[in-house]
Amino acid sequence: MMLTGQITSAILGIGLTAAILFLVRRDHLHGPYAVWWFAVAAATFALGVFPTLVVWLGRVTGIVYAPVLPIIVGLSLILIRMLKLDIDRSKQERQIRRLTQKLAILEQELDRLGGRPERDPRSDIDEA
Repeated sequence: MMLTGQITSAILGIGLTAAILFLVRRDHLHGPYAVWWFAVAAATFALGVFPTLVVWLGRVTGIVYAPVLPIIVGLSLILIRMLKLDIDRSKQERQIRRLTQKLAILEQELDRLGGRPERDPRSDIDEA
């Protein structure tokens, strides 16, 4: 007979999988991110269905109190994910800075070649 914690963990894994599929279908979550979250959902489900897996992994890794293992792994994965997000954000900021510089160069070149065409009043791009 399964314990309440096991049932809860299995249900969370299934619910997380359903939420991920919904977000992918609605185009709110893309490829690599969906794979990451599917792995989290699978791990949650596996630990819920097979709780002896935690005890076995604890024994293999030398952790005396096995229930702390999922917490350690979860926190480690959160830290890795946060680092990846910071790396991606840094790349995006660098790309935005380069695009802004290229735009400024192109605007300067346009001014040098004879001015700008009439500005469309419907445009929501403000000139600096």
